[in-house]
Amino acid sequence: MPAPTHLIVVGTSAGGMPALVQLVAQLPATLPAAVLVVQHFASDTDGQQLVSRLARHTALDCRLPVDGEPLRPGALYLAPPDRHLLAKDGSVAHVLVTKGPRENRYRPSADALFRSAAVAYGPRTVGIVLTGMLHDGTAGLEFIKRCGGVAIVQDPAEAEFPSMPESALRHVDVDYVVPLALMGDLLDEITRGVVPERKVEVPADLKQEAAIAERVVGTVAAVAALGHHVPLTCPDCGGTLWEMNQGKVLRYRCHTGHAFTADALLRKSQQSLEESLWVALRMMEERKHLLSSMALRGDVLHPGHQEERIGEIKKHTERLREFLLNGAGGSPDSTAATPAD
Repeated sequence: MPAPTHLIVVGTSAGGMPALVQLVAQLPATLPAAVLVVQHFASDTDGQQLVSRLARHTALDCRLPVDGEPLRPGALYLAPPDRHLLAKDGSVAHVLVTKGPRENRYRPSADALFRSAAVAYGPRTVGIVLTGMLHDGTAGLEFIKRCGGVAIVQDPAEAEFPSMPESALRHVDVDYVVPLALMGDLLDEITRGVVPERKVEVPADLKQEAAIAERVVGTVAAVAALGHHVPLTCPDCGGTLWEMNQGKVLRYRCHTGHAFTADALLRKSQQSLEESLWVALRMMEERKHLLSSMALRGDVLHPGHQEERIGEIKKHTERLREFLLNGAGGSPDSTAATPAD
């Protein structure tokens, strides 16, 4: 079996399965490329059911891959639930299925897949971002562009959830913005045309990041070589963060392997701030209740001072409550969603 001429990598989230069905229905069994898909879903989702659903609508050989499985043309590989799907070149191009650290709080992550494909296949990589919420896939498309590949985004005007396509368009020099109905012909044209030679040198930082993902965990030395230390902490493990030096998309990494775009990190910090404020509100309410109970029992030396303390706590709790009800400082993105969307 010959190796695929191209890797087509697809990232999608909310509204993704109907979009994937429409896309893969246009692709023939004779497609010379392999198709690798990251769809965000909950960790307890039955991945085989999703594969079977796609298989009913396409001539592609749809598979839930296992680690080390060879990549074949005319085949579709769907990332298993709660596992990263990576591409790896070698004597035989194959997939890696790992449970490495989350990227942008996702596992599987479109960014992780896109980066591995860009490093493995360079200019023969085609990245596609479909409907979804938040920002996964944006940095991944930039990785593909830096390695000479092609970036395609579903037209946000027709996407059920346009956040992912819009994020990609804001940050990346995308090659094509097309509706789903035209995407099959475009992929056929790209993959059946002249196969690019691997003349583009893969950037050293992307090779290093791909290696970190393959090893599952990173090291301080490895991440320090990629960026500079900043006074921020990883929201997933509490470790320190490094700001990546390369690329147009602002990104951060910790030494254990967690990675974030600035947008994803901002969203997580917003959530952490809100959670902390709710804890503070709860503790102040409890303190007010305790002071009031003590005052009622005459268990205080200076009742006037006690009433003053209770009044101050009431003012603080009202300010906190108002702040929380008004959005805890404002949401960084109006299209909020959880990683399992």
